[in-house]
Amino acid sequence: MRERVLRARAMQRERGSLNADLKGDALDHYCHPGEAGERLLAQAMEKLGLSARALHRILRVARTLADLAGDERLAQSHIVEALGYRKLDRRQAGAQAATV
Repeated sequence: MRERVLRARAMQRERGSLNADLKGDALDHYCHPGEAGERLLAQAMEKLGLSARALHRILRVARTLADLAGDERLAQSHIVEALGYRKLDRRQAGAQAATV
């Protein structure tokens, strides 16, 4: 796993920016989801009430998943996995808020 992470970081540095720092045109270019991915994200935005900021976070996570897999392009599977992490994160945040 360590080697995969090091390779993913190297890919990000070669692009000139870590995924967490991608904004604007760079985000659009490196995190382009393709037609199927755009449809999936539109459905998720509607169903989950996601903001544009949340959408960008999901795209950055999907880009990182693609980097870990050694993939140049985002696949729908990367987006699905990133959305799953988003839902898990929101459930954990809700559970923590309920215990406070």
